[in-house]
Amino acid sequence: MDVSELKKNAKLEIDGQPWVVTDFQFVKPGKGQGLYKCKIKNMITGSVVDRTWRSGEKLSAADVESRKYEFLFSTGDSFTFMDSETYEQVELVADLVGDDAKFLMDNLGVDILSYNGRPVGLTLPSHVTMSVSECEPGVKGDTATGATKGATVQTGYELQVPLFIKVGDNLKIDTRTGAYVERVNQ
Repeated sequence: MDVSELKKNAKLEIDGQPWVVTDFQFVKPGKGQGLYKCKIKNMITGSVVDRTWRSGEKLSAADVESRKYEFLFSTGDSFTFMDSETYEQVELVADLVGDDAKFLMDNLGVDILSYNGRPVGLTLPSHVTMSVSECEPGVKGDTATGATKGATVQTGYELQVPLFIKVGDNLKIDTRTGAYVERVNQ
């Protein structure tokens, strides 16, 4: 793969490790070759590094595959997922799941990334709908200020919500930020 083919979310193999391009910029100085400045993230360790390549350099594309799975259950520090087509089960350790564990509900569809046949991480949907299991009661008359209160959803995740939210409400939550988006009627 030529360096000119780089773009955001491109998967590279560097020193036997899979990396993904998170930020990309082409810089053409007044004279000389153009430079490709990138931020790349290691898909196994999560470390982020700045790298610069000159025009014409060759890179290796990583053999990364993404497949759809459903979350089944967790035991201790491992999480079990099932391929809905082949019914094959995959277990991921807590280090690979990371903070995404707080959004994992039964039968939630996720994409599991594999590098050379070995799972290296997962991608959640951008939003999930969860029900409120406990929250403080809202104080009448405080609604005009845009105030928030704490709430806990079915997985135990805690977040700030508007005062009108009550136990049993379904909330749409952004999995990238962990923030409340809206109340959902189901």
